[in-house]
Amino acid sequence: MTNPRYTGRQVWNKQRKREILIDVHDVTLGHETKMTWNPQDTWVWSSEIVNPQIIDEETFTAAQQMLAARGRGRTSHKPHRHRHPYVLRGVLYCGICNRRMQGQRNHGAAYYRCRFPEEYALANRVQHPRNVYLREDVLLPALDRWVGRYFAPHRRTETIAAIAAAQGGDGEDTTSALARHAIAECDRKLARYRAALDALDEDTDPAVIARWITEIQQQRAAAEAQLRQTPRQIHLTHDQITNLVNQLGDHTQAIATADPARKADLYTKLGLRLTYHPAEQTVRAEAHLDTRTAWENGSCPRGDLNPHAP
Repeated sequence: MTNPRYTGRQVWNKQRKREILIDVHDVTLGHETKMTWNPQDTWVWSSEIVNPQIIDEETFTAAQQMLAARGRGRTSHKPHRHRHPYVLRGVLYCGICNRRMQGQRNHGAAYYRCRFPEEYALANRVQHPRNVYLREDVLLPALDRWVGRYFAPHRRTETIAAIAAAQGGDGEDTTSALARHAIAECDRKLARYRAALDALDEDTDPAVIARWITEIQQQRAAAEAQLRQTPRQIHLTHDQITNLVNQLGDHTQAIATADPARKADLYTKLGLRLTYHPAEQTVRAEAHLDTRTAWENGSCPRGDLNPHAP
C-alpha cells in the first residue's frame, strides 16, 4: 500500500543516511548510521513506466490519502539498542590532529575513528585523511602486556616500593591544611577584636566590633565543619600492598580477561593516554598517575576540538 514501485515507476531519493551520536552525553562512544525517510515531495520519479504495473497511480494516490487521514505514517521495526562498551573510550587520540578518536562498530568489531572533513583540513592546513581507523582488538593485547609489565616477577619488588612511596608521608592533604589555616587565621582575628573591645574609646562603636566577631565565628565554624568532613588519608603498609599484589596472580591475564567496562575505568584512573600515528602504524602509550580530573587540570575532557585554530 505504500510502495511507489507498484505503480510501475522507478523512485529515487526516498531515504538518506544520517550519522547520529550514540550518546549525546558521551561523544567518545561514537556515531551510528541510520536511514531516514525524505519528504515525499523530494522523491524523484521516473518519467516512464519501467516495471510491470500492479496498481494505477490514481488508486495509489487515493490509498496514501486514506492512510494520512487515519494518522498512520510509514512505520518500521525499531531495533533493540545494545550498548557496546569501548575499552579505550576517552584515552585514544589521533596523532595527526590531537583530537580524541570516537568509537564505532563495524561488522561486530570495535573500531576507533577520527573523521576530519576535507574542507576543515584545508582551512587549518592539516594533512589529514578523511577517516583514520584503528581496530580495538589489534591494540589491546599489546596494551595489556604493557600495563602488566610492572608486575612481572623481576619488577614486582620495585613496583610495590613505588606504590608505597606514591602514598606520600603522614602529612595532611590540601583540604585539611587549608581548613586548619583558616581556623588559625580566625583565632588571630578574634583575639584582635576582643582586644579592641577591651580598649574601647568614645569614637569606637561596639556594635560594629560585635558584628565582626560574629562573622569570624561563623567562618571558624565552617572551617571546623570542613575539617571534620574531610576523610583522613589511609596509608597501606609495605606488607599490605604486597599481599594485595600477590592476590591478583597473573596481572596481565587478569587485565586481559577483565570486564570491558571495568577495564575502561582502570585505564581512565591510570591516566592513560594513547596517541595513534597512522603513517607509522604505531601507538604511543603514556600513564600519569594523578588523581586530579581533567577539569581540575584546566582542560576540557573532550580535548581540544580545534587545536590548529588561531
